[in-house]
Amino acid sequence: MESSARGREPAHGINTRQLAYALLFITPALWSVNYLVARWAPGIIAPHALALGRWIVAALVLGAFCAAELRDKRHALRTEWKQLLVLGALGMWVCGAFVYIGGRSTSAVNIGLLYAASPVLIALVSALWLREHLGARQVLGVALALAGVLHILLRGDWPALLRLQINAGDVWVAVAVVCWTVYSLLLRAWRSAFGPLARLTLIALAGIVVLVPFAVVEAILWWPTEWSWRALALIVAAALLPGAGAYGAYSIMQRELGAARVGMVLYLGPLYSAVLAWLVLGERIEGFHWVGGALILPGIYLSTRP
Repeated sequence: MESSARGREPAHGINTRQLAYALLFITPALWSVNYLVARWAPGIIAPHALALGRWIVAALVLGAFCAAELRDKRHALRTEWKQLLVLGALGMWVCGAFVYIGGRSTSAVNIGLLYAASPVLIALVSALWLREHLGARQVLGVALALAGVLHILLRGDWPALLRLQINAGDVWVAVAVVCWTVYSLLLRAWRSAFGPLARLTLIALAGIVVLVPFAVVEAILWWPTEWSWRALALIVAAALLPGAGAYGAYSIMQRELGAARVGMVLYLGPLYSAVLAWLVLGERIEGFHWVGGALILPGIYLSTRP
């Protein structure tokens, strides 16, 4: 992933760094679709079956765009396959199926609060391990964005933090949050001979290898899936937007901007989810959304500036 020249000019005249900054605000919209998928999935498709189907479709779509590169650089698999398996297990298995499992027994607020810790963890570990510099302006940006996210998730009722109850679903989501942090850091730290999309295709294929046995056991022992057009629609939606689209954009942004800055896109998720719920589910946009947005957007700006 590091082998490509930074800031090169593609055919349309926009360099990759400019593209990465644009993707900072596009990617959370793609990820927000996963909130709807997770909300609709129970009773339609089992967690591991959804994650497996999602990445099979995503790998096919991604592979269509980078088949030539995969063929030309296939020799690099000899040295990278172990890394690909680790990334596939972290990013596609744990960060996929575990969130769907946790969503069956915990609230959206708890999931959001847990995921709010991820950008902070990424920023801290990036500074300590990857030596990514975080100045006072970036730290202020992280603090503002975190405050905005918490304000939205708590619906403006900060004392609600003291009334939260922890359950088994929260443990599943917490493991996913930690693994997403590790995935993000390893994606940045481990160099690759492949470009972002080709590497993501291989990571997705590795994730499929990891997911298959768990999906089979799940179908036999816990949640058999009765296949339907609704189940297929959820798989395709999860594969194209929060799957191939969001993960591909995340890989490009990480190469150009670093793990700490890119981790901040998670803080746009609650804003985008609120808008999506308003458009699709008819839910209202409340005052606490506006207050949270007034904190998140300046925080993103400060934390991602060069």
